[in-house]
Amino acid sequence: MENVYIYMLIALAFLAVADLVVGVSNDAVNFLNSAIGSKAVSFRTIIIVASLGVALGAMSSSGMMEVARKGIFNPGEFMFDEIMIIFTAVMITDILLLDFFNTLGMPTSTTVSIVFELLGASVCVALLKISASDSETFLDLGNYINNEKAIEIIVGILLSVVIAFTIGAIIQFLSRLLLSFKFESKPDYYGAIFSGLATTSILYFILIKGIKNASFMNDTVQDFIGDHPLQLIGLSFLVLTILSYLFISFTKKSIYVVIIIIGTFALAVAFAGNDLVNFIGVPIAAFNSYEAWSVSGSLPSEYAMDALNQPVGTKPILLLIAGLIMVLTLWFSTKARAVVKTSVDLSRQDNVKERFEPNFLSRTIVRGSIAASEGFNKLFSKTGKTYIDKQFEKPTQVIASKTEDQPAFDLVRAAVNLMVASVLISVATSMKLPLSTTYVTFMVAMGTSLADRAWGSESAVYRVAGVLNVIGGWFFTAFSAFLAAAIMAVILYYGRAYALTGLLVLAILLLVKNYIGHRKETKEQKEVDSLERAESSSTQGVIIESAKNIANVVKRGNKIYTGAINGLATQNHKTLKKNKKQVAKLSNEIDDLRDNIFYFIKNLEEPSMSASNFYINILGYLQDISQSLEFISKMSYKHVNNNHKKLKFSQIKELKEIDEVMETLFANTKNAFDAESFEEIGIVLTEKQKVLNMVNQKITKQVERTRTEESSPKNTTLYFSLLLETKDLLNATMNLLEEYYTAHDSKVEPARLPDTNEDSTPSGS
Repeated sequence: MENVYIYMLIALAFLAVADLVVGVSNDAVNFLNSAIGSKAVSFRTIIIVASLGVALGAMSSSGMMEVARKGIFNPGEFMFDEIMIIFTAVMITDILLLDFFNTLGMPTSTTVSIVFELLGASVCVALLKISASDSETFLDLGNYINNEKAIEIIVGILLSVVIAFTIGAIIQFLSRLLLSFKFESKPDYYGAIFSGLATTSILYFILIKGIKNASFMNDTVQDFIGDHPLQLIGLSFLVLTILSYLFISFTKKSIYVVIIIIGTFALAVAFAGNDLVNFIGVPIAAFNSYEAWSVSGSLPSEYAMDALNQPVGTKPILLLIAGLIMVLTLWFSTKARAVVKTSVDLSRQDNVKERFEPNFLSRTIVRGSIAASEGFNKLFSKTGKTYIDKQFEKPTQVIASKTEDQPAFDLVRAAVNLMVASVLISVATSMKLPLSTTYVTFMVAMGTSLADRAWGSESAVYRVAGVLNVIGGWFFTAFSAFLAAAIMAVILYYGRAYALTGLLVLAILLLVKNYIGHRKETKEQKEVDSLERAESSSTQGVIIESAKNIANVVKRGNKIYTGAINGLATQNHKTLKKNKKQVAKLSNEIDDLRDNIFYFIKNLEEPSMSASNFYINILGYLQDISQSLEFISKMSYKHVNNNHKKLKFSQIKELKEIDEVMETLFANTKNAFDAESFEEIGIVLTEKQKVLNMVNQKITKQVERTRTEESSPKNTTLYFSLLLETKDLLNATMNLLEEYYTAHDSKVEPARLPDTNEDSTPSGS
């Protein structure tokens, strides 16, 4: 019997390592988004600083481990075998749930997941015990659950959303009033005072409130810190303000970069100190349970786990190993960067291709906010409103078309994000409340974005929709964590060792599947050329720059058209469905280029206005091509998906004949643009009438078939639609080629925009 529990401990150790990797991939957004979004320092520097913070925070997190042992349920009410079932169910559920959210690139809360998993598994096991007992009823469920502590934790987590957003918005508003967007031109003492306040609050709550309880701090230091808090705060502010002023005066460098580095380090410390319990707290509690039971001499089903009520310090070596795994994950996890991108894009100061679609709720919130803002503005005098507007006036700068190369927000906002989030998390940690670091950092970032007027009329509905999607995901996390852990507990309760083996195999298969899928998707994104935005300031420059785009569209268009014909010929539902996704991706990329027209025209030189007309025409033809391909793909998929009658052999044969001619035409076009041999376009243009005549002949044949032998209205409609849309596709392609052939002049040297990225800070993203 004892071997079963050793087996469970080994499984829990494996799950703890995997959970650390998956959990850090999700939670890296908490302390990386501000530094990455502001591009204050290189990505390598950010990771080094964060790694040091994570390692230090891991060593100071032992006080939080009690949450896993007795924070949610009353351990004395459960026997040893039941406790092991609860802990195992929680860990299997946690790793699968977090990996699911990481794969989607959505930040979720490891704290919420672990709390509701513990709640779900313990409630389930308690109900199973009650149902098997003659002396207990379901009203006795409250005896098994630590209601007071569980409610305190859950309410604290929910309140953190509102508190973090509100405080973040208020602090950012006050900071911007003091410093404005032209903070670098302010007197040195402005930056020194801001730095003194920021670094004092960060260091006080991290070092004094957090690390003072670490296992490596001696009693003398802890007593001194606890007895002289106000003196330490005052002295820290004075010293740090003076040091900041000296740094600004002598180095002439931005003090805000220093604040961001310190803040990133501090937030990494706070994250590891608060969230490490989410990853290894349960396995350590299981090991402690096994230690207590193994020396008791009792049967597993008869040994009550009162031992978990006793405070047990976590061995520093375990914390060190956990910290090392977290650091390695930071360096090598690609999923972590996907999650970071979601948070950064939602708080970006400038316009970006929005990931989320607006909905009724987001539109309603934006309208209500506009009305509230107008009412709030009436409280200020005209002079006051003028002063506020001036402080929030953004400095004029060159509008860049590649927004991904620009900082998402400035150094002041990044510093406020880090300062507010680290303080809130550290306060919760010092009170031994497992606050959701994800909720806090995300909502602080959203609050500062709102206060900084980053959510303007161009982006507000999209950003609010994104925030609502993320928050909706959080509620889904809580519900699914509770339900999934309960199901896992039932399976383990009845299946024991056999069920554990099956669930572990399932977990491994799902993790490997998600990992391979994520790698494949990342690889495809690198291999498949995405459409690039034109940056040249002359017509000839745009022609040269966009040649790669045209070759790309033609290559992908050829593949999509052939895929639709082949899918119809074989009635292959899977091929046609994949084809629909490919054409949707192409259409989105072309839409993104159209959205970039504003920035393209802004960057044009006055004598080069013809370039804008050429570029607009090209984008129009590209959109016509994508719309034709989309229609062909959609109609083909709909026909097969609805199980309509197959096309006749003669119809398929005729479509294949057209496909072969189109394939040759597309291939010749691609070769001309790949080689930038725009004179060869003329040869391709001579084929236009030949292909049109072929399509017209097929239309005539189908008309004759319809009058004499065709019996399927659906087939006739589909076939005519494909032929007519092929004509539109051909016309759009030829119009595009004629535009290039007419506009290109090999004697003119292409003019390009000067390279503005030579002196930019490396981002590593």
